[in-house]
Amino acid sequence: MATARNSPPRELETVLDFVRYAVTRYHEGKVAFGQGTDDPVEEAIFIVFEALGLPINRVDSFLPARLTADERRRVFALIDKRVRKRIPAAYLVNRAYLQGIPFYVDERVIVPRSYIAELLFGDLFSGEAPLIDPASVTRVLDLCTGSGCLAILAAHIFPNAQVDAVEISKEALQVAAINVADHGLKDRITLLKGDLFKPVGDAVYDLIISNPPYVDARAVAALPKEFTYEPRGALAAGRDGLDIVRRILTEAPAHLSPDGGLLCEIGRGRKLLEQAYPEMDFLWLDTAESTGEVFWITAAALQG
Repeated sequence: MATARNSPPRELETVLDFVRYAVTRYHEGKVAFGQGTDDPVEEAIFIVFEALGLPINRVDSFLPARLTADERRRVFALIDKRVRKRIPAAYLVNRAYLQGIPFYVDERVIVPRSYIAELLFGDLFSGEAPLIDPASVTRVLDLCTGSGCLAILAAHIFPNAQVDAVEISKEALQVAAINVADHGLKDRITLLKGDLFKPVGDAVYDLIISNPPYVDARAVAALPKEFTYEPRGALAAGRDGLDIVRRILTEAPAHLSPDGGLLCEIGRGRKLLEQAYPEMDFLWLDTAESTGEVFWITAAALQG
């Protein structure tokens, strides 16, 4: 089965058949996951359903459905390309999801994946004791916005806020513009090109969010082939992975309102960050799949 064919075997007839076939090919091809999907079954469902234009939230309803001849060839070709070339599935179907919300993606941006998305939709901003009152947030800054996904989610969570989204890559901003338009948020999200805080001048925000590059040099060198399709500048952040985070911590105080705060994802750099800034009062926020990879720090704590 590992040998590529020009057409799918006749035995593959239903959606479930192709999902099962994809899982088998993924195992045989030793493909890597972690770019929007975390395991072979999840990705097989994702790629088959997206290729067929089926709702990803109604999987069971469509598994017995039979494919047309054209659909069989199209889905088979995508699975084969995914395995042979190790291209991330999200790039093959130009789609990724965060919190069930769809976003357009291609090779100009990394595939959206951020624990911040889960935190924004959790009770940290809607519970009895939120980190910050959503109704009081009028200005949000999203640094290193990439595809614009976190800026768009922030616009949903903070309904009274205008959102500035900064990105150094012109190509990534082109993708972000597609997503902002698709979500009907051009009147609330401003896309700015530049290096971190430079494009915002002396603007002050109630909330700064950032999922910056944070992969250290050793980890970058060991990335599976799938991850080499992503823009290297959106991943690599120096020897220890904290080059960008250090700059954010240094510059953020000048751009936060007195009651504001910074929400930042840093991967596995918690120990190094705490050693470098022992005086800073980081609040580490866990998610269903992460521990100590996102911190919250208030404007007052940043000021020292």
